[in-house]
Amino acid sequence: MRPTSDRAREALFNILSHGRFAAAGLPFVDRSVLDAFAGTGALVSKPCRAAPAPLRSSRMAAKALNSLRHNIAALGEEDRAHIVTGDATRPTRAALVCSVAFLDPPYRSGLAGPALSALAAAGWLAPDALAVVEVVAREELPAPAGFAVIDERVYGAARLVFLRYNGATGDER
Repeated sequence: MRPTSDRAREALFNILSHGRFAAAGLPFVDRSVLDAFAGTGALVSKPCRAAPAPLRSSRMAAKALNSLRHNIAALGEEDRAHIVTGDATRPTRAALVCSVAFLDPPYRSGLAGPALSALAAAGWLAPDALAVVEVVAREELPAPAGFAVIDERVYGAARLVFLRYNGATGDER
């Protein structure tokens, strides 16, 4: 497990709170937030306080799952956070449509694109959803069908890729 660095996480929330994404209102306040590959949930600890956050992960270890549950409880968000374990590249049909998605798959795994496509096809992403993907700085991330890269930022070994979902993947189930 490789958690998002404090520097990258802080930069991400500064961008979302004060950058161009905040011009139309904070993208995660009063909206559903998806954290695919959640790990301990540290990446969405800030938006979890402001928005319902269905948390989804792939091959989550028992230790990470326990940490995730503990962190949700520490934030007092047990009623609004939902953990759905499973494979983010083969998700179940969505129980909730999300406006923001965070994906932090293992570096160099090639899982980000397939997970984005699968989550969209399963109905987890709202039209015009913002997806933020963390990959290693030099890892390629071609935008899957239905997504457009709108920004990228590098923080040390990490690159944050911001994508907008246009609501159609051509692969709906």
